[in-house]
Amino acid sequence: MDTQQTRQGIGYALGAYFIWGIAPAYFKLVKEVPPTEIMTHRVIWSALFMLVLITLSRSWQQVRTVLAQPKKVLLLAVTAVTIGGNWLLFIWAVNNQHMLEASLGYFINPLINVVFGMLFLRERFRRLQWLAVLLATIGVLVQLWQFGSLPIIGLGLALSFAVYGLLRKKIQVDAQSGMLIETAWLFPLAAIYLFGFADSATSHLSANPMSLNFKLIAAGIVTTIPLMLFAAACARLRLSTVGFFQYLGPTLMFLLAVLFYGESLTPDKMVTFGFIWLALAVFIADAIAFSARTRVRVA
Repeated sequence: MDTQQTRQGIGYALGAYFIWGIAPAYFKLVKEVPPTEIMTHRVIWSALFMLVLITLSRSWQQVRTVLAQPKKVLLLAVTAVTIGGNWLLFIWAVNNQHMLEASLGYFINPLINVVFGMLFLRERFRRLQWLAVLLATIGVLVQLWQFGSLPIIGLGLALSFAVYGLLRKKIQVDAQSGMLIETAWLFPLAAIYLFGFADSATSHLSANPMSLNFKLIAAGIVTTIPLMLFAAACARLRLSTVGFFQYLGPTLMFLLAVLFYGESLTPDKMVTFGFIWLALAVFIADAIAFSARTRVRVA
């Protein structure tokens, strides 16, 4: 991959994980809405937002190109179900005081990305990269051990998002077309549930305050922007490299949980942070050194 693509990929990855890192603050704003309803709003408004975005960017030809490939369209149905399950579990975790376990899931996810990259994409690591993986693994194991039980929420989030990232990289579909088709697969189910079955204090939009409805509509933007950035990053970077940038997201999530939502910061979590940031430092140092050696050889 050329330098420009790599730089673009890094920018997209940083943008995606920053938005994901602060996303729990948004879901706390609509915590009176049941998770299943928030999920349906994410799907419905994301689909409509994508229709507008693709129309404004005049990208319908790219969508038609993807639709002409039935295999890719069917695979996007699989990714839609995968990311939909991830969304629902994440919303439930944040609004039921499990934000720290959600952040744990996204700390685990890059390690699963590394394994998937080696198993399915034939990616290989240099020595310092292996050291970074080892350090991150130790940090996550400390956190796992301190939970005292199997962290179902964390593992569910980690596995579902790793599968999503792998499939999107294998499908090789542009970010906008992929997101539109994914939400189109989920749209009928979301609409049927919201307008046909949901019956709560917030399920009837006409009875809600306008401020709440605007927050629910914003779910489309909160959902689509980081996912498109993530898909664009996956197309430009190695899956394992994208995975290491993901530590930005759970770090911000962790800080939100501790500083703003009153979840306790214990010594074991500080140790985990230390190992993870040390792993990142090693990984980034190796990347800089490798880039410098490559420039020297090219010169």
